[in-house]
Amino acid sequence: MPDKPLFLERASFHRRRLGDAARVLPVLSSALVLVPVWWAPALVSFAGGVLWFFLLWAGLILAVWALHRALLRAEAATMRASEAVAAGQSRPEGKAQARPAQGDARQNTGGSPDAL
Repeated sequence: MPDKPLFLERASFHRRRLGDAARVLPVLSSALVLVPVWWAPALVSFAGGVLWFFLLWAGLILAVWALHRALLRAEAATMRASEAVAAGQSRPEGKAQARPAQGDARQNTGGSPDAL
């Protein structure tokens, strides 16, 4: 059985998918900028193209803002989860290592608790 889990934790998975969305956004926006150019010029007037470009620009600002907020929240959730895992793993190991060290010190000093 492998030591690593087969699936990512939920917070990490969510953060990675948001990062993927942030990477796809520039490609998608460049394709959307060209939509009026791909349509026949008779179907889209100059004013319609300018309106399309302005609305796309405003929509991209909102999309980047929303992605930024979501990425910050996902990063915070991932950090909280990793801290919880680290805290949960360090307590048993720390207690297990502290007890033999105290026992070794007592054995080396003749078993007197005052020698600590």
